Amino acid sequence: MVNMKTVILALTLMLVSVTGSLALDVVDASITTRIVNREPLDSLNTVPAGTDQLYCFTRVNGATDDTWITHVWYCEDQELARVRLPVRSSSWRTWSSKRILPQWKGAWRVEVLDERGEPLLIVPFSIF
Repeated sequence: MVNMKTVILALTLMLVSVTGSLALDVVDASITTRIVNREPLDSLNTVPAGTDQLYCFTRVNGATDDTWITHVWYCEDQELARVRLPVRSSSWRTWSSKRILPQWKGAWRVEVLDERGEPLLIVPFSIF
């Protein structure tokens, strides 16, 4: 009979050898108006119109080697920005920012992608 722990360990080692790191896990993500001491000042689902700049803060776990994530900013399904961010340890905080024009109102989202372009998380919010 095959030991289940041995099978899981073998599969994990194969995953690491194929991808170079274990699957990344986004453990925290938020839209915020400021980053203070490498932490989001607030976490917003609805942003008042007239806000000049927003940040997407992301905390990632699981990297075993240097890797990348990408923040893709969308307004009403139109891509407005794509920011590639390094991940350099197994627990890493990073963020991107986006200047907001007054006419950009409506449904927004930031898609967090791994280095292969696979989605890890979507952070939805609205500007009204």
